[in-house]
Amino acid sequence: MAEANPMLSLDALTFQSARGALEQGCAAIAAGETVFDLGGVGAADSSGVALLLAWQRRAQRAGQRLTFINVPQNVQKLAALYGVDQLVQ
Repeated sequence: MAEANPMLSLDALTFQSARGALEQGCAAIAAGETVFDLGGVGAADSSGVALLLAWQRRAQRAGQRLTFINVPQNVQKLAALYGVDQLVQ
């Protein structure tokens, strides 16, 4: 199993935290990280799904594919509702 990303330490994937989370994730991708552990995320909304997709697109442009582990259940449910659950697994 791949090791989780030590550079990504987020407690929320919400509208309020989206800008900082996007920047943090993009920096981790630029550093070559490909596994994002979201186990510390306690709050998330639909912005969280958008962040995962944005990170995945950024990684794809860099020739990588991200793996998200410990994705909060509400983010999984929102991704399924929007039909993008395969992109955030």
